Amino acid sequence: GHTETFTADIVVVSCGAANSAKLLLASATERHPNGLGNGSDQVGRNYMFHNSAAVLALSKEENPTVFQKTLGVNDFYFSGGEDFEFPLGNIQMVGKSQAPMFRGEKPGETKFAPTWSLEDIARHAVDFWLSTEDLPLPENRVTLANDGNIQISYTASNEEPKKRLYHQLKSMLADLGMHHGHLLPHHAYLKNDIPVAGVAHQAGTCRFGSDPATSVLNADCRAHELDNLYVVDTSCFPSIGAVNPALTAMANALRVGDHLLARMGAAAPDREPAHVA
Repeated sequence: GHTETFTADIVVVSCGAANSAKLLLASATERHPNGLGNGSDQVGRNYMFHNSAAVLALSKEENPTVFQKTLGVNDFYFSGGEDFEFPLGNIQMVGKSQAPMFRGEKPGETKFAPTWSLEDIARHAVDFWLSTEDLPLPENRVTLANDGNIQISYTASNEEPKKRLYHQLKSMLADLGMHHGHLLPHHAYLKNDIPVAGVAHQAGTCRFGSDPATSVLNADCRAHELDNLYVVDTSCFPSIGAVNPALTAMANALRVGDHLLARMGAAAPDREPAHVA
């Protein structure tokens, strides 16, 4: 290969939380020996990706649904009940299970299972996704390995809400009367925690804030240490909540885009709010 050089008055990085941190860390110079924007050793820290679990319930009747992700429940988002004052998270339907997925996700458990049995499970599956919030801990971070690849140090946090949300789902389905005539008993639920390698909702490695000692970016997503460097993706999130971050990332990108237009002396476009009938 060969090296190509590009120059710009303003540089916007938007590679996702892990890769944006990697790019900044790998761009060390004599003036920025720890990486760009990393004078306070905050780049890569506070890595978050949601505490999530896939839950599969088995119906006594076949579930012919193809596009199953149609319902979501936020009833328990802000309250875990009288005995738990912290938020739990979001319950939503998720894409329909298929037999090859079981082998891929649980190779040991399905090694000797005949394919027809897995296909039968898939035909009767009703699938749910549980999403709860993990916390922005400085020790959960992205660093560079000796070969320059991403190295993630992560310890799970805030696990209790996920356990409680799982029990809320089981209780909710029981209250609907589904267990007696529709779903198999509680012990038939298959629960699969989603590991760090299996998530797309990464966030937090270049958080924004007012204090350069504890953040990488200011409120406009501009690096505290570099006037022309912006990071505009989920890296800037100081916390992640328990819902998909994509729409928030898009809204923030539009906000920062207007700021950049104003900085360059251009007029921001008029955006009328959407009206929903």
